[in-house]
Amino acid sequence: MNSSDSLARGVAAASPGTLHARSVAGDIRVPPSAGRTVRFGRGDEPDVDLCVGEDDLRVSRRHGELTYSRRQWWLRNTGQQLVRLPRGRLMHTSTEPVPLAAGYTPLFVQGSGHREHLVELYVTSHDQQPLVPRRRADTLPPKRWPLDEDERLLLVVLGQRYLRYEEAPRPLSYRQAAEQLSYLREGSGWGERRIEHRIVAVRRRLSDGGFPQPLLQDREAGGPCDNNLLHNLLKGLVESTTLVPPDLDLIDDPEELEDLDGLNV
Repeated sequence: MNSSDSLARGVAAASPGTLHARSVAGDIRVPPSAGRTVRFGRGDEPDVDLCVGEDDLRVSRRHGELTYSRRQWWLRNTGQQLVRLPRGRLMHTSTEPVPLAAGYTPLFVQGSGHREHLVELYVTSHDQQPLVPRRRADTLPPKRWPLDEDERLLLVVLGQRYLRYEEAPRPLSYRQAAEQLSYLREGSGWGERRIEHRIVAVRRRLSDGGFPQPLLQDREAGGPCDNNLLHNLLKGLVESTTLVPPDLDLIDDPEELEDLDGLNV
């Protein structure tokens, strides 16, 4: 039996509230009990219950702990390096404990250089369905978002750095996009204002359709600026494979790209 099979069987057989924790060094299963604390880090037993980053001196010997209280497991960072949760949420030693939701939660302990050490957490729920390996089942495709031809062209121009998988990409400005589009579609009338209005319409439509990242500014709450919302749009479209690298064929022209490099800011 491999590790994924054993995890599936363990979760299926566990009582509600049971914590399953796994790293590359091992795994544990802990039933819920008021006041019970599970510790993880670089150290050895009895200092920690789950070893994480055993060869990385940036990982603290006791880097984090999970305590069962008020019918939930609460996560706390006790190490010198940050802990990263889903959606980019970071935890410092001064951060208040975070309750774990039922189901799966991955967390990452920052280590040396670019290393991050994964800890997989799973809390069994009351309505837990048995986890069954589905190795031969068809793969579910990602959620892809509908775009017409003009929208795809605009978004490829604005998001070409994302499609080249550059590090920390940012959108082209509307001015840069208008200049490139005037070359690609001479006489089409894609000025800055027209581009902006079309992108706002796309953001509004996809937001209404359940897009996972925020696309509309909450003016009362002082939401993110337009450029950050455009970043969310492009990032989400690339991550969902709605936009893919072959879409760059719409704009890739060596002479034009050389001219564009001089416009980058």
